[in-house]
Amino acid sequence: MSKDKYLQKTYKITGMDCPACSKLIEMDLEDIGVTAVCNYQKQTLSVEYDPAKISEDKIKKIVNASKYSLS
Repeated sequence: MSKDKYLQKTYKITGMDCPACSKLIEMDLEDIGVTAVCNYQKQTLSVEYDPAKISEDKIKKIVNASKYSLS
């Protein structure tokens, strides 16, 4: 699948206490093939992923498993 078929989304994220939290979220998502940029200052998570391989629900489950919330 070409890169132009990837979805890009940005979420508000709650529950981060420090900049290290954002790095952990990025690493967890990158492990499943999601390009992730988590901004601690703005409390946002921007992702880019292939919807044929990864669902939005899976992204949310991984973030929620780490005790953070997306909206």
